[in-house]
Order: sequence, then structure tokens, then C-alpha cells
Amino acid sequence: MSRTTAPQAPGALGEQLDPSRVQTYLGELEEWVRARRTELDELDAAALASERRAELTGDLTLSMAVWKAVSDRFTLLFATWDGGRVGPIERERLSVLIWGRLEASLDPVALDAAGAGRRGGDGAGGALSVSLPEACRLSDALVSQLRVRLALDPAADAYSRRVKDLRAQLERLRDQVALEPASARTSLTRQVDELGSRTAALVEKLERGADVGGLIGPLENDAARLERDLIVGGARRRELVDVVREVQDRRAALIARGSALESLAAQAVSTVDPCPNYAVPEVEALGPVPGSEGELTAYRDRLDRVARAMDVAQEAYAAALRTRDDLLARLAATEVRAQAAGVGAVPDVVAAAHGAREVLDRTPAPLPAAAAAVSLHEAWVRWWDSESGRRAARRQGLLTGRTSA
Repeated sequence: MSRTTAPQAPGALGEQLDPSRVQTYLGELEEWVRARRTELDELDAAALASERRAELTGDLTLSMAVWKAVSDRFTLLFATWDGGRVGPIERERLSVLIWGRLEASLDPVALDAAGAGRRGGDGAGGALSVSLPEACRLSDALVSQLRVRLALDPAADAYSRRVKDLRAQLERLRDQVALEPASARTSLTRQVDELGSRTAALVEKLERGADVGGLIGPLENDAARLERDLIVGGARRRELVDVVREVQDRRAALIARGSALESLAAQAVSTVDPCPNYAVPEVEALGPVPGSEGELTAYRDRLDRVARAMDVAQEAYAAALRTRDDLLARLAATEVRAQAAGVGAVPDVVAAAHGAREVLDRTPAPLPAAAAAVSLHEAWVRWWDSESGRRAARRQGLLTGRTSA
């Protein structure tokens, strides 16, 4: 069974990648995708024939999911590459596709089931997203661990190559440890140093011609597990940073909304009576946004409750103001109707309109009295526009316009 190692990705996120390096990378990545699928099929067949197939199912499932995510992203890369017909925009898109997060996320439950050993967290949350190079390295680590657990590696003739792979993996681990938080770096550095010491001791034994078959497998397994944990941990931290930023943005938006809602409440209190009496929640009282996953969940729940309380208060104050606006609209519409009917100058209509507008112009306007005044105006207009009202208006000479003719 052949072994494949993920190619080195070119450039960095946001760069306009060099077309020649992209072409080389895509060729190597295509070969890696095909070879990795062949490896996984062989490992799957070996696992089915193994007595340990039940305990290997999680690793195989996760390995297939990682491969599928990489394969899907390669398809998008190949389409964007379009045979090398790429300008500055396409070259930047290629860097985003390589170094941005895969759209196909990796389920953290599957990671836990496969023994990823995440540090911290409660095992819940959204799916884990990684970049394309990280997903390829994660696949390498998973396959290496599966290979060891299935005891499929060749014997002594491959030991030197495996030691070379181990040394390269140790360098990657040191680079990744440097990106870890300071609180965890000391412990992780100790683990990498221990792996380095074990590798050095294994090389000495190998140079003396000793059998290292019982040592190299567990060492590869431990190195692969640590690399996988570091990749998962890095992705988790990036997700946490995104969540913190999202919660901070929402907190700022609620603070701005609260200020606007206070202005709306003050306007309603000065404009209408009776007026709702809802307290506007103080977002600042919740304190700053926390940095831990568990505290973030609770903080987000509190923001949800604040938002719901603001929804209730905003609707109540806006409804009170709409009531006055609706009464003003009714009064204006009835005045237009009165003028069209020729009864706009009838003293009862004029007095009712004046009285309704006077009540509505008060600060605050008593809404029950205003509603009654508008209804009175509407009633007078309806009566004077009725057959009885028109007869009375003609007797008194009150009709105006065409309708008086």
C-alpha cells in the first residue's frame, strides 16, 4: 500500500497567487486526491477484514469526510483555474479557495468519536471548519494513524522513510505549537520535545541495526494524534474568535437600538396618553463579552432576552404613536369627504373638526377623548350628508359647492 503526503500550498490568504505555483500545486493536489482515495479504499477493505473494524469505523468515517471536503474544494479550484486563464481577480479567488475555510464542515462529534481529544469545550457547537492545507494535513495524520492501528506498514526497508516523515511532522508540530495560546504552549512544547527525544532514540537504534518495529508505530500514532489535536484546536480558536466578534457586533447593535428606543419612548410619553410603560433594557449591564465558549453561550442567551424585551417595548410605543397618527388620518379623510359633500362649512362639522384637532394637538394627546372627538366629527359629516341632513341644510342655506345647486 503506497503512502501519499499532501503538497505544499502556495501563497497566503488574500494574495494574488503566482500562476506557475498554482499550476504545480493543482497537479500535485489532483494526484494526492486520487491517491488518497485509493488509500482510503484499501484501508477500508483492511478494516472490514480486521477484528478491530468496529473501533476503526469512526476514524474511517472522518477520513472519508475530510477527503470529500478536499475533493470538493479541488473541483472549485480547478474550475476557477480554467486552464490557466486567470487574471488578478481569479488569482485572488484561488488564494481564498486554498486558504479560506472549507464550505464542507467537519462534524466535531465525529472528531471526538475518532479520538481527536479536543482540549476544552463541551463537545457541542457548530461544525468545525478548516482550510484546505489543514484538511490535507489532517487527512495525512488520520491515514497515518489508521495505517499504524491496522499494522499495514512494511517492515525494515521502509523505516528510514518513516523516520524522515516523522522528522518533517515534528517540524510542523513545532510551528503549530508556536501559534497556540501562551497558557498551553509550555505543555505542548514538552510533548513535542518528548516526541523528538523518542525519534532520536529510535534513529540511534535503527543505526545500530536494532529492530524498531515495535517503537515506530506508536511514535507515529502519538505524533499524528497531537498534530490532529493542534489542527482541531486552531480551528476551534478561530471559530471562537468569529463567535466573539459576532456577539460583540450584536451587543453594539443592541446598545444603539436601546438608545433609539429610549428616544421613541420619550416621544410616545410626550405625545399620547395613556402611554405604555416599558423599561428599556440596559445592554451595558450585561458586562463585556466573555471569551470562553461556555460563557459565550450564556451571554448570547441573555442578549436574546434583551432583544425580545426591546421588541415588545418598541411595538408598544410605536403602536401608541400609530394610534394618534391613525386618528389624524381619519380626521383629514373625513374633512375631505365633508368638503366634497358640500357640508364642510356647516357649523356642527366645523366645530367637531376644530374640537377633534384641538384634542389631537395636545401634548400629550388624550387618546380616548381624541378618538371620541374624531368619531363625533365623522358622525356629523355622515348626518349632514344624509337625506335628512341635506334637507335641514337646504332650509338653513348651509350647503356649499355643486351639491347646493
